[in-house]
Amino acid sequence: MNITVVRPGDLGESERARWRALQKADPSLDNPFLSVEFALAMDRLRDRIRVAVIQDETGIAGFFPYERHSFGIGKPLGGFLTTCHGLISEPDLKLEARALLRACKLSVFDFDHLVAGQPTFAPYESDVRPAPVMDFTQGFDAWLQQVKTNSPKNLKTVRYKERKFGREHGGLRFEWASADPEVLRTLLAWKSDQYRRTGRVDRFAQPWIVELIDLMFAEKSADFSGVLTMLYAGDVPVAGHFGLRTATTLVGWFPAYDTEFARYSPGIVHHLQMAEAAAAAGLHMVDMGKGGKEYKDWLKSGVLYVAEGRVSRPSASAAVHWMGRTPFNKARTIVMDRPSLYRAADRVLKGFGRVRSTLQHQESSNAVVKEPTGAR
Repeated sequence: MNITVVRPGDLGESERARWRALQKADPSLDNPFLSVEFALAMDRLRDRIRVAVIQDETGIAGFFPYERHSFGIGKPLGGFLTTCHGLISEPDLKLEARALLRACKLSVFDFDHLVAGQPTFAPYESDVRPAPVMDFTQGFDAWLQQVKTNSPKNLKTVRYKERKFGREHGGLRFEWASADPEVLRTLLAWKSDQYRRTGRVDRFAQPWIVELIDLMFAEKSADFSGVLTMLYAGDVPVAGHFGLRTATTLVGWFPAYDTEFARYSPGIVHHLQMAEAAAAAGLHMVDMGKGGKEYKDWLKSGVLYVAEGRVSRPSASAAVHWMGRTPFNKARTIVMDRPSLYRAADRVLKGFGRVRSTLQHQESSNAVVKEPTGAR
């Protein structure tokens, strides 16, 4: 094997076409975070983006996109923003993982949403977890029947709230693939507020992430596109989502809603209507990502599998990285494995968010604006 490392933007059109062909040929790679378009967008915004081009005697056998951080620390493309990563290659491609790292000038590669079972990384998987999906391959009605089977009480309650919401606020309207940038700004403002309320870091405080969203919003092709959806009550936007899609799969990314309407559960109402619209648009699946919210358990009709793990080469930086990351990863796994612990951690973060919001309000209220000397 010959491995050449370049920036995604340096790939020629024939190489990009090969990337797309490899992705389409393997159903396990049907995820927009594995698309060349996502790698190109990341490369426009971040200097650390690289891709290893893997060639054998017949030509290009695969691509390995990654981020190269200080001291040779390798991270998945997009890191904490993405829910899937791995090799885009022929299904049976197996490299010596440490040789791949050496070619990429990496001392360690830490992954937590890798396509499970890839031959190169399978020996280094420490945990494999399910990612719930809405599967529409048998049609929307079949999916809805599965949701009813999962939790008839939940579905009945949400449908009741949906009808009540419409009656009391001028009817509900769902928009698929909105092209209005102001609608996107509304959604991102809700999401920022949610991050603050729940004690999380506001991702949109980083300008490059907002730029990435804008680039993805502008992407419109049959094989890769940003999809903005919005639920309206009358003419008022109440809940929405922005995600990425391939020809057949939509990945959940940034859902949010207006808390003024929280009593109607607008987020779940939106998800039900988004599912119907996605199926009508020809999508086979909505990937909701691993872990997290309980609503995923009763909306799912199938699962995909993603792996956590670590590959390293002997070095001081790899050892330091292991000491810093391994305890955190183990603690996160324990929390994600136990719903009671996850709910407790969520409550703590929300409480922190409320305290921080109260303190910020008090600081604002107590601020004194002094008149300059001589003012009247």
